[in-house]
Parts: sequence; structure tokens; C-alpha cells
Amino acid sequence: MAVSKFQEVLNSGKFVVTCEIGPPKGTNLDKMQHHIDLLKYRVDALNVTDHQSSVMRFPSLGGCLAIKERGGEPILQMTCRDRNRLALQADLLFAYTRGIRNVLCLTGDAVVIGDHKGAKGVFDLDSVQLLRAIRQLETGEDLGGNKLDGAVEFCAGAVVCPEADPIEPQLIKFEKKVEAGAEFFQTQGVYDLEKFAKFMEFARQFPVKILAGIILLTSVGMAKYMNANIPGICVPQYLIDELAAAGKGGALRKGIEIAGRMIATIKKERLCDGVHIMAIGREELVLEILEAAGI
Repeated sequence: MAVSKFQEVLNSGKFVVTCEIGPPKGTNLDKMQHHIDLLKYRVDALNVTDHQSSVMRFPSLGGCLAIKERGGEPILQMTCRDRNRLALQADLLFAYTRGIRNVLCLTGDAVVIGDHKGAKGVFDLDSVQLLRAIRQLETGEDLGGNKLDGAVEFCAGAVVCPEADPIEPQLIKFEKKVEAGAEFFQTQGVYDLEKFAKFMEFARQFPVKILAGIILLTSVGMAKYMNANIPGICVPQYLIDELAAAGKGGALRKGIEIAGRMIATIKKERLCDGVHIMAIGREELVLEILEAAGI
């Protein structure tokens, strides 16, 4: 029997669609709740980011509880940057008791790129060790070897960057994450489908599901910024040219068209098991991206 509805979908052979929801910087949950209600029946699961880019926000755990309360299927993102092994295990126990069954394990961005530069990064565990921790908790023991009064059961996943250059360190880390118990991967943004297809030749050796990351391009400036500042992302020049040709007023529409086109190609050519859409603060546009993709 599957751990979660999301795991059922992953194992069904269906083309899986997940998307990301960014929680607010504050306690006004209206926009987040609106996005949850828009998307909860249109995608298979909703991730909630965990202080993305080291910017302090409402917690992923709180966002996942909101998704659960509103009838959606949440994926809890957990970064190792902010909590030691005690806090990470405690949050997993709490999440399990509240019906959250899906976890995405991340090491986390460096503190210096965020909005609390004086904060201390913890990094007691990394993403591979967090995956192992989840699998150990499932045996009824914590990381100290102590017996639990009630264990957990999760569908656990991780992240990979298929367009990293060089790619070899990513492939090594990918294999370690599989060995540690990852069942699915949501990738960093993918724009070069030929390069992604080569990565998938490697990934298909392993019994895991791969969801290609689709980041909505909203402007030429955004594309150039990601190329310059975000490791593992490379927006090809021809896509930047498409955005530029659309003009300032048309770049967003072109970005939606590009995202939809890529999803449609991935699905038609069966390059992987599904997609993970990241609209980064424009979650209401996910419906238009799906429409553009014919989904």
C-alpha cells in the first residue's frame, strides 16, 4: 500500500505534475491560501519552499498544514541549513502526526545570499544524511539509536541539477541520494532538453521517478540573472532571443508559452516521469502554463 496519494500517482505511470508554492514573509496567508485553492485539484502535489534562497519566510511545515487543511497533497521541503539533527527529526515526527507523508530533502542555500546575513548556517546533516535519517526513523529508531514510541513512513525525494557543468559531481551525488532512499527527484530548472535527455539515460538505471524542473521565465533580465548567479541553470541564447523579440510587454506571455512548449515536449517524448513547475511568486500563472502545455 502506498504511503501517500502522491506516491500512488508516482507509481501509476501517469505523467506527474507538481508545483511550488512560496509562503509569505509574514502572517498574512491570504495569497498563499488563494494559490493552494487554485492549484490543489490541478496538480498532483504542492511543494512549500523552506526559506528559499535563505530568505526568512513562513515555514514550509505551516504551509503544508494549510494545504492539508484545504484538501491538497503537500510535499514538505526540509533544508539542513537551519536545523540540527534533533530539530529535523522532531519536525518529521510532527509532520507525520499531521498527515504529511511527502518530504523533499535539501541541503540548503548558503546564508550569505539571503536576508539574514548574520545568521549561522547549521548544516549538521546534508541532504543525503537527511534521507538516511528518514529511513532510520521508519525502522523505529532515531539517529541516536534510541527506540521510538511510534515510527514514521514517508515518500522521500531529493533534488538534482541535470544541466550542471561539470555534470559528474551531480551524478555521484544523485547515486548517493538513491542509495540513501530517495524515491523521486525534482530537478533544478531545465532548459536544454537534449542535455536533459542525456542525463535521463544515466538516471533510468535507477528505480526512481524524475520530475523535470520548469522555471517560468518572466523577462530577459531574469534569464540573464539566472545564468550569471544560479549554479546548474543555463537558459540558452535562443530562448533569451525569443523573450527579447516579444518586447517588454510580451515577455511574460512568451515565458508562459516557452514553459508550456517544454512541458508538452517532455510529455510527448516521454523524457521523464513528469514536471515540477516553479512560477516563483506568480503561482496563479501555473494554470496558464498547464493550458499552454495541453494538460
